[in-house]
Amino acid sequence: MTQDQLLIVGILIATMGMFIWGRWRHDMVAGAALLACVLTGLIEAQDAFTGFAHPAVVTVACVLVLSRALQVSGAVDILTRHVLPKQAGTTLSLAALTGLGAFLSGFMNNVGAMALLMPVAMQLSVRLDLTPGQVLMPLAFGTILGGMTTLIGTPPNLIVSGFRSESIGSGFGMFDFTAVGLSVALFCVLFIAVPGWRLVPARKQPGTEGFDTGAYITEARVPEDSKLAGLHLREAEAKLDEADAQIIGLIRNEVRVNAPSSGRRIRANDILVIEADVESLAGVISALGLQLEEAKASSADDDTSLQTESASEQEDKETDKDKEKDKESDSNGDGMILMELVVRTESPLQGRSARDILLRTRYGLNLLAVSREGSRSKARLRTLKLKPGDLLLMQGSEEALSEFAADNGCIPLAERELRIPDRNKALAATLIMLIAVACAAFSLLPTAVAFAAGVLASMALRTLPLRSVYDAIDWPVIILLGALMPVAAVMESTGTATLIADVLIQHVAQGSGPAALGLILIVTMLISSVVNNAATAAAMCPIALGTAASLGVNADALLMAVAIGASCAFLTPIGHQNNTLILGPGGFRFGDYWRLGLPVSLLVCAISIPLLLLVWPL
Repeated sequence: MTQDQLLIVGILIATMGMFIWGRWRHDMVAGAALLACVLTGLIEAQDAFTGFAHPAVVTVACVLVLSRALQVSGAVDILTRHVLPKQAGTTLSLAALTGLGAFLSGFMNNVGAMALLMPVAMQLSVRLDLTPGQVLMPLAFGTILGGMTTLIGTPPNLIVSGFRSESIGSGFGMFDFTAVGLSVALFCVLFIAVPGWRLVPARKQPGTEGFDTGAYITEARVPEDSKLAGLHLREAEAKLDEADAQIIGLIRNEVRVNAPSSGRRIRANDILVIEADVESLAGVISALGLQLEEAKASSADDDTSLQTESASEQEDKETDKDKEKDKESDSNGDGMILMELVVRTESPLQGRSARDILLRTRYGLNLLAVSREGSRSKARLRTLKLKPGDLLLMQGSEEALSEFAADNGCIPLAERELRIPDRNKALAATLIMLIAVACAAFSLLPTAVAFAAGVLASMALRTLPLRSVYDAIDWPVIILLGALMPVAAVMESTGTATLIADVLIQHVAQGSGPAALGLILIVTMLISSVVNNAATAAAMCPIALGTAASLGVNADALLMAVAIGASCAFLTPIGHQNNTLILGPGGFRFGDYWRLGLPVSLLVCAISIPLLLLVWPL
């Protein structure tokens, strides 16, 4: 071995060791590896950061932004509501949930798909009388499997395509991964949904029952285009039953009717008093086309000083203020979050209402709902006198919520997700993603350019709040990819990749192409169980290319083996972010994953190796 080869091997061994040790974050380790190569002269200083301009890195960042747009606009919520069965048994429900997760992961970031469907999985576990982990692990594995079906499904696919582009001159197409990846995903999803989920340890997360906020009482106005306008209350209640919500009152012309007759007809501009938990609230509001009343309430409701004007003049001013508030909200609402706060016993809020404390005027906050265990108030939400122990569901900026909590002796419990789908934005986000995929699939534009254009369109159409664009990018992954690209190139330029490949071929694969393909798949899969999958792909691609050159076989088959192996991290909770996400909610231990993960990994090998040899002949 030459001196340069010894240096790069030493750096790689140290890098892999640091990845496995886990003391430093992956992007820090990758950055250290890059700097080590620069300091030892393996990489010229002016070329140190060329990896950040790599199309694969740009594409990953853009896909993350477009994925977040699908999430925030509510496009996935609408799809979930129409696709998942509501009354099916265990097998069909798990197959539908896992299959949906796999499908979404083919076209959006699989971590984003997992985050979107986790609340659905938690609700499903209750309906099916399963522990949360018995639903969460199948979902996590499904979202990982779905990533291998398209070019943009997971970062390893983009990395593999980038290495092919540098080696052969062109990368893989959008659906070049589909023939093998889709077959593997389908068989594995079926295995997980039918017998596989039974292998998941039935563990309950400690304290899962300790954070039950109970049902919220909120007010929702019925706009003229709502599905409820013109219906009888009994028909509306039937729709609400599906979401475990109920109507407990109706307000018409500022007069509240408690326990209204089921035969009463709902009119436009009626306000329904609805009892629902926070997880169901968004679905109820969206599905029925309602509007949260407090969010739309007049700012004059908080201002008790306007008493001297005539009713008509005050109404005109209220309307003008509403318009100004709505415009202000549209332009500055990017930082709005939802948070639960509990009223402490010594809080000055006791006996006061949102109107009394000038909630919107002083703090710019909306009180969306109140949860009061064991009792229902007959007062309007904005005039409800608060009591110690009340849970307040509030909307506003993080700074305003913190200030309110500090001033009024409230304890923030949890930041909540309340995505009320906007159909126009959801449609726009979906069309943008489809057009970007089509442009890349039919080579109308380079992949990176197609998705960069999609991000620009998404920003222009506001399918994603502008402040959230950069928050949507997983910067540690971007740093990891940009730093490791030049390091991987050193493996090729110094001949180290070819040297490692020769050792594998001669001593393990014995010169056999199929054996080498299987070996690369298995080694990649094992490494990805303890090392970030993007880092695994970047390290294994040069070895795959070197092996193909030494054997004189088709490099595409070996690169595809790397892509599949890097995507299949099922044995540990640290191999993939989706596995890590379910560790706490599922109540899992480190050694629980292999019980389902090992059979799934063996099934992946059994299906993918013959298919790779068939679709990508050596």
